Amino acid sequence: MADTDDASLVERVTERLITAVAVGEFLPGTRLPAERELSPLLGVGRTTVRAALDDLSTKGLIERRRGRGGGTFVAEEWPASIVVGVDRWFEERWSDLVDACTASSMLHSSLARLAAERRTDADITALRGRLDDFHSAESGDHKQRADSLLHLAIIEAAHNTALRDILLAHERRLSLSAPAHPWGDRESHRRMETRAAREHDAIVHAIVHAAPDEAAELARRHVQIDLELFSESRAFARRRAAEAAAG
Repeated sequence: MADTDDASLVERVTERLITAVAVGEFLPGTRLPAERELSPLLGVGRTTVRAALDDLSTKGLIERRRGRGGGTFVAEEWPASIVVGVDRWFEERWSDLVDACTASSMLHSSLARLAAERRTDADITALRGRLDDFHSAESGDHKQRADSLLHLAIIEAAHNTALRDILLAHERRLSLSAPAHPWGDRESHRRMETRAAREHDAIVHAIVHAAPDEAAELARRHVQIDLELFSESRAFARRRAAEAAAG
């Protein structure tokens, strides 16, 4: 039974990483985090991560490079078999993804409202600093990390431990199934960064100027971007799977 359970977990982590590539959490050509970093992110042991990466290497989705500047990189093009697998994954889990994204948008909305009501001078300083960091961060991974830190600053400015813990627990549970905040493929990635910058400015402005209704609505709409990108990725995978079947 233990062997079956281990194989099932490796399969789940493999699917999770495939989906991460499909929705742009890890862009083609970029280096994946090291096993020691992926392990806590996914909530599994390094042996499981290593087995999943071996599977992805066999499937042709990642490539390993040795020497200086080496590591594990996402392939620029993914094989047809991967596209079919992603299409199937979306079909099987779509309802759960919609529910999860809706829950995230409502939780972020509630926390933004509280942040606008409860933010302190120290919070305002932190929010403005994180916003500046986001604008100045390099496109790609650096921008994604700056985005996460800005959202964490908003969460902390709400000063509600219960809601914060609910949101973070929700996103941790989601992390083994799908990215908490997808960024799309290369084309949508740039568009996402531009849109996020504009919406971040508006959310922080509403919080700083104590406009809770505005902050809540802006945050709700902002986090709904996740579902839009999942929808785009689903449609892309469906088209590619149809092409693979026809060809």
